Amino acid sequence: MQYHLNGFRPGDPRLAEAAPGAEQRRQNKLPEYADVLIVGAGPAGLTLAAQLSAFPDIATCIVERKDAPMEKGQADGVSCRSMEMFQAFGFAGQVKHEAYWVNEAAFWKPGRDGGIVRNGRVQDVEDGLSEMPHVILNQARVHDMYLDVMRNSPTRLAPDYGRQMTALSIGPEAEDYPVTVTLEPAGGGQGTETVRARYVVGCDGARSAVRKAIGRQLTGEAANQAWGVMDVLCHTDFPDIRLKSLVRSADQGTILIIPREGGYLVRLYIEMDKLAADERVADRKIAIEDLIAAAKRIFAPYTFEVKEVAWWSVYEIGQRLCGKFDDVPAGAEDSRLPRVFIAGDACHTHSPKAGQGMNVSMGDAFNLGWKLAAVLRGQARPQLLHSYSAERQGVAQDLIDFDREWARIMSERADTGGGAETPAFQKHFIKHGRYTAGVAVRYAPSVLTGSGDHQALAQGFGIGTRFHSAPVVRFFDARPMQLGHVVKADGRWRVFVFAGEDAGPDALFSFLASDPASPLLRWTPPESDPDSVIDLRAVYPGHHHDLDAARLPALLKPQKGQYGLTDHEKVFCADQRPGRDIYDLRGINRTAGCVVVVRPDQYVADVLPVAAAAGLARYFERIMQPAS
Repeated sequence: MQYHLNGFRPGDPRLAEAAPGAEQRRQNKLPEYADVLIVGAGPAGLTLAAQLSAFPDIATCIVERKDAPMEKGQADGVSCRSMEMFQAFGFAGQVKHEAYWVNEAAFWKPGRDGGIVRNGRVQDVEDGLSEMPHVILNQARVHDMYLDVMRNSPTRLAPDYGRQMTALSIGPEAEDYPVTVTLEPAGGGQGTETVRARYVVGCDGARSAVRKAIGRQLTGEAANQAWGVMDVLCHTDFPDIRLKSLVRSADQGTILIIPREGGYLVRLYIEMDKLAADERVADRKIAIEDLIAAAKRIFAPYTFEVKEVAWWSVYEIGQRLCGKFDDVPAGAEDSRLPRVFIAGDACHTHSPKAGQGMNVSMGDAFNLGWKLAAVLRGQARPQLLHSYSAERQGVAQDLIDFDREWARIMSERADTGGGAETPAFQKHFIKHGRYTAGVAVRYAPSVLTGSGDHQALAQGFGIGTRFHSAPVVRFFDARPMQLGHVVKADGRWRVFVFAGEDAGPDALFSFLASDPASPLLRWTPPESDPDSVIDLRAVYPGHHHDLDAARLPALLKPQKGQYGLTDHEKVFCADQRPGRDIYDLRGINRTAGCVVVVRPDQYVADVLPVAAAAGLARYFERIMQPAS
């Protein structure tokens, strides 16, 4: 973490200097105008708000119909990919400290003589998949950490609670604030408020008012299967109660065990009854006592006694998806720009057992946030906003397909007899480990993804996939660290230059420093720090003791801030310890080197040769415009 750039600042370095006027909070009154109005303060809404709160020149407002922040319940699984994203926001360490770490998964099936028997245990996340663990943490605590990011940001952004949207209309494109939103007190109080916005994002859940206002619908089908979920403190002699476990009985149903943070709390997903074709789960009037009784039957002959229920709910499995995630009709992208977006449960719903709901919702918002910021700040062409729906709708479709198959397998009747064959649910879990870790997303070719012609130069940095971090040693202070941790949620692009042993990057650095076509020169506003839009970093293959600081180009020692201080954190060397060399780990051509372009949301945009200066310039030419 870097600070003191513009002078010594005592106290907590996470607390940014407040933008002018940010400390003077509105007195329970919404603004008349906003650049971005976010409806809903769930995982998607708070991810988006936290990202936009970093920009004091963007007026962001977030409203929530509940009257206070969430305290408990709902989602709890945090994938490895989401942890990588939390690192960009600065609170992954806090999550790791508080959370339950999912290290292994256990599988139980019916025994020959009745009851249940353990069929196997597997490592939850394969080695090398991510530097981050898969963890379990109450969704409310994730919300708290996003709220802290917002509270510490230059804008001091905070949600306005107790508001519900009642109307939304979109005016002519020529208007500065074309979207008009009407809100009322959620508790039925008197008075309405109107906000005019440049963009509106509906993060307001499966019954989204924003989605309905733009004429979008969730389409899909229910599986006619009721499930219960409860967070409990319990006494049990079941031996794997502190392991993520899938327990299938012969004829009493299935339980998915998710141990919770703190060492004592545990979440159980419990298979209940089949529903009729026209029946809703509410018609069954299932009570908490029914969930506990079902759990006891499935666990038998092990004992299971609930001492306290912290939270519980009943739901029916269903997978539903919107055809588009913005207000532009399909086929009209060339003539209209999007003004209203939907994210999270507002555009895709599914069962919670795959553990992807909160994770994919936050991924939606992380994808959209940097694009909105780039367009609003004049750095990128507004057409960039079409890529949000195009990219994330495909991700949501994959989630729906995965969840449908997982739900089907979970509800299949188990084989008895205790044979040696691995059950289908265990095979499915192992096969799709990369998906549940959140690292299987690959964005399709588009204006944001390169051609892939030079992918062989860095096979481990797949174009369209997340930037898979690896160990390096920071040159100037010899600090071992993860290279991916320099990609912060600050809206900046990263260009990583991996020097080759026989192909030095000096010519590329000369181009970037002085050629009028240089993307660093073309797209960085005058009087701004040289890395304010595109953050250039370099990695060298040799030992950090052998690199000569005097020979490094000025671009890698940029002078920044009001004092022109040198940034000494741009240069890295390969970690020479066994098994930690980034060139080996990520399949980087050690002889030729390469250039890896990384989007602000941590996804690989392109891989290019070190000599391809013109190709690097062309990539940014497709997206960027001179900042106003």
